[in-house]
This record gives sequence, structure tokens and C-alpha cells, in this order.
Amino acid sequence: MARVPLPHPGMNTLGKSAIISDWLRYAVVQSQGVRVKMSETLATVRDYIRWGISRFNEAGLCFGHGTDNAVDEAATLVLQVLHLPFDLPDAYLDTHLTLAEQDKLQEVLEKRIVERVPTAYLTGRTRFAGLDFVVNEKVLIPRSPIAELIEHGYAPWVDHERVHNILDLCAGSGCIGIASAYAFPEAHVDLGELSEEAAAVARTNIENHQLQDRVEVVVSDLFAAFSGRTYDIIVSNPPYVGREELKTLPPEYGWEPRLGFSGGEDGLELVRRILCEAGHYLKPDGILVVEVGNSEEALVEEFPEVPFVWLEFERGGHGVCLLTKSQLEHYHCKLEK
Repeated sequence: MARVPLPHPGMNTLGKSAIISDWLRYAVVQSQGVRVKMSETLATVRDYIRWGISRFNEAGLCFGHGTDNAVDEAATLVLQVLHLPFDLPDAYLDTHLTLAEQDKLQEVLEKRIVERVPTAYLTGRTRFAGLDFVVNEKVLIPRSPIAELIEHGYAPWVDHERVHNILDLCAGSGCIGIASAYAFPEAHVDLGELSEEAAAVARTNIENHQLQDRVEVVVSDLFAAFSGRTYDIIVSNPPYVGREELKTLPPEYGWEPRLGFSGGEDGLELVRRILCEAGHYLKPDGILVVEVGNSEEALVEEFPEVPFVWLEFERGGHGVCLLTKSQLEHYHCKLEK
């Protein structure tokens, strides 16, 4: 049996590319025979989850799109492909799959392992803040720790009864804004997004959640299309990855749109604009929440006098800051500079 080595984290980019190419050629030549053998030895839901866990670990896959380990990743992929719930009773894990189901699972598992396609793109859906969302390669896969803040109704930073207007800036799939609409059932939510293709995905999610009467997509370069509108909450997960960090991202991230990552030389290109302009679009008691990820240190160094509140999350995550309208106005001259 032919043996093709697996790429590993310490390998340089050229070496990884060569090995991945070998893997692809090997997969094309061997796929039919491999699938037959898999069908002979793997038969149940549990079999495919177990096999996926082993192969994901062997291949050294990156888990950063909703899961952080091979067990959860394999279970998510298998259950979603089979249209089964995550709380599936244990007895169903030992039920036998049809040949068509086995073929489909083998196909997507191969793509996840060999091509490093993220699970959410293979299934076309993901979960965020306990809700289901449609995704494709035109939008980043939702994974922001802001989900936890939304689930707590942005407490203690806002008066829940006085939140009537929310803006999700750089909205992508619309997951943050749509989840916020669930958290505040009386609020109107605008989704601001530069990409027409991403905006189309957001509109699909609005329709799927039947929120057309309260959630609107606005194609806009940051605040450009929001003149005259003010909000109780402006929340944004903008592109914030610096140029050098972009070069180090695992292959899985290469499937996502570069527009959703690139924050300029230091990752703060759009963040600066948001901080400078947001105060004009907030109501008197309004708040701004911005995720900056690993650019947190650079932001603090650039604006040491600005009293950013850095939010902490029980489920992990970092680099999310909060400022009030009064703070944005008070430090506007520094943020503008």
C-alpha cells in the first residue's frame, strides 16, 4: 500500500504544499478503493465519528471554527452531514448507515483531511449563540466570543428595556446582529456589510430566522450609509489580522475570504476608523463593542490613555473591548489622531 506523509506544524510552506499536492493526487487515484474498504469496516454513526477523530488527529488538523478538538469536530461533521441533532440519543449512534450516506460521509471526511476545508463550509451551516446559520466561502465562519455577551443581553452594560436600535458593523453572515435581535425582541437591527456577496448570505439568514421585519442589511463601507441613524449598541467584529499574522494562519483559514481578515499592516486599519466615528452614531447612553483579537496589545500601546474595558468570557476568547459614547467623545481627539 502506498504511503504518503502528512504535513506537520514544523514544516515550511513549500514542503506542506508539496505533500498536500501528493495527498490530493493519492486521494484521486485511491479514493474508490479506499471508500470500498471503508464501507466494509465502517458501518455506524459511531464508527464514522471514531474514524474521523483518529484521522483528524493523525493529520494534525486545525480546529478553530467552532470546535477546539478532534472529538467535537468529527461529531459535528458526521451529525450535520447526516442531518442528525447534536443531542442524538446514544442508541442511534449504533444504527447502520445506507450506502449513500456512507459515500457522502467518506467524501466530506476526505475533503476535511486532505484539502483542509473547514467543517462549516462542507456542511453549509454552523451554530452561533445557540442559533443555526447558513455559511459559505463568501463569509467568515462565526466563532466570536461576543456570542457569550449576547446571550447575557450585553449585561451589565445596557438597560435591556431601553435598547431599541442595534448596529452590527462588518456583519458578514449576520450572526452577531441576528443573535442580538433574539436577545432584544423589541429592537430593530441594522447589519452593515461592505461585501455584496456576504450581504446576500446575511439576507438568507434573516429570512431563515423570519426576522425581515426587524433586521435589515445595509451595504456600506463602515458608517458611510448610516447618516442620521443612532444606536443603543454598536457591535463589530471587523477585519483585525495584521499582515505578518496573516502569513502564519493554518490552511483552514485560507478557505475564508481575505477581506474578512485583513486589517492592514498592524491589524488596526478599520478599528481606528470605527473608534473615531462610532461616537457620532451612538445614543447618549450607547455603547460600542469591538473585537480586535490578537491586535489588543497594539491597540493599547497606540491609545494608552483610552480606558478600554476588556471583556472576559467564561467559555474563552479575548480581545473584545467596550467603550461608552461619553468615553468616545471625551477621547475623540486622541482616537482621531
